[in-house]
Parts: sequence; structure tokens; C-alpha cells
Amino acid sequence: MKIEEKTIEIDGLKWFYRELEPLNPSDRPPVLLLHGLPSQGYSWTEVMPILAERGFRAIAPDWIGFGNSDQPSNSQFNYTPAAFLKALSGLIDAIDLDRFYLVVQGFLGSVGVQYALDNGDRVERLVMLNSPVLSSAQLPWKLRQLGLPFVGDMMTQDPLLVDRTLEGASGYGISEPDLDVYRKPFLTSSAAGRSLMTTIRRLDLKRTSAEIERGLREWEQPTLILWGLQDPWFSATDAEDLAKLLPNSERVNLPEAGHYAQEHWSEDVGEAIATFFKRQVV
Repeated sequence: MKIEEKTIEIDGLKWFYRELEPLNPSDRPPVLLLHGLPSQGYSWTEVMPILAERGFRAIAPDWIGFGNSDQPSNSQFNYTPAAFLKALSGLIDAIDLDRFYLVVQGFLGSVGVQYALDNGDRVERLVMLNSPVLSSAQLPWKLRQLGLPFVGDMMTQDPLLVDRTLEGASGYGISEPDLDVYRKPFLTSSAAGRSLMTTIRRLDLKRTSAEIERGLREWEQPTLILWGLQDPWFSATDAEDLAKLLPNSERVNLPEAGHYAQEHWSEDVGEAIATFFKRQVV
């Protein structure tokens, strides 16, 4: 199986996404995988084959402003949660995802939860992997400093910030070939750093996470809480509180995984997601 790399232009902006078709096509809904900050859809490339082997079409986009997608100026794209939500809605419509399963991870991946809450008729199942969806969520200093005046301007132009952030929050090293993929946008143009900095400055985490928490109280679709317990930014208590908020959800702990669990524990993550998606709804 070969992961295809595709682009599509929507409202004047180019989205880049990876897609993998299953060997044996089925009528199962496709799976949309959303990455967090400051990662890329590339982080899902070891999970996608596991899903495809189980009969799922897997799609992993780079958010606008990140990876190989366009990195527009502030005048072209607002970089607020509302702007990302509108852009995501456009992508989902453009690639004809009428009904699908959704997997979100990390900061910004939570925009996908906002989409799900507004479109429960289209998102049939939801997986949340170490995501800021409770009102208690806080932006960690490692990310918050990237939005500071002057400091953030300098730090977000350093391609090694990706190494420090991804490895620091994972607790494990990342191979040089993989780091080359994550560094490339920052080495190619200063626009990647500006996009990251603006996104963090406009994340409005306190308000958006509180809105998501309120919405989840009414959420009824099957949901999996998949949690790396070694995450320095989100604790096991956060997963427990989320489970209390969603009493009918399922929960799988990843005892040795950190914030970017799909990066180092791809097999465990893929198997947990595939098993949950294949299970019959009682």
C-alpha cells in the first residue's frame, strides 16, 4: 500500500493531504486524522496503513499554515479557531466526506471536535488523543512562548524548535529522516514560523475549550478517549475528567506514550482506533 500525496485548492488556499485507500474497499466510513501543533499530517503515516489493512480509507491533511499546505499572510487567513473551523468544513465538503470517523490530537486538532459538535450527523464516531477539550486546559510554556512579542518572532524562525517541541513532549527521540520532514517548511520559508506564531497568539484556548466542554455534555456519538499517560501537558487526571464528562465513552490508556502518541506508539494507536471503529454499536 502506498500513501498518496494530494493537494486541493479551496477558497484560494491550497490544502495538502495524504490518503491511503484500503486493499479491500468496504462500505465503512473513511477516517479523517487531524494533527496538533506544531506537527503535520505526516505524524499519522504509520497509523494509516493499520487502518487501511482493516478496510478504512485514511486521510491526513496538513492544516492551513502548516506542513505542505499554504501558509498565507494574516490578511489572507485569520488563524483563529473560527477560521480553521471554516477552512476544515470547506475541506471536508470538497473531498466529499459525507459521513466519516474523526480522530483528533493535540492543540488545533481540537478544532475537529468543534466541527463534530456542529455536525454530529456527519461525524459518526470520534477519537480524542491527548487534546485540550476541557475548560481546565492550559497552553504549556513551550508553546506559549512561541506567541510572545519579539521572543516568538525569533523562536518560530528556528527550525530546531520542531525537534525540541516534538521530542520534548513525546519523551523520545525522532529519527533524522522524520525530523527533516517536520523541519522542511521552516527551512523553506519564514511563512511557516509566522503561521505558527499567529496561530498560538489567536488560539483563544480558554474560551474555545470551555465551549467544547459544554458541547461535549450533549454529545451522543460513540467516542474513544485515547490517552498517552506520559504527556507532560495533559495528565491522566485530564483523561479521567473527560471520561466523567462522557460516561458512555470508551477509554484506552497508553502507559508509556507522551503527547504525540501517534509518533512513537503508532501500532498501539492504530490498533486501538481500528478496533474501536470496527466494533458494533450496541
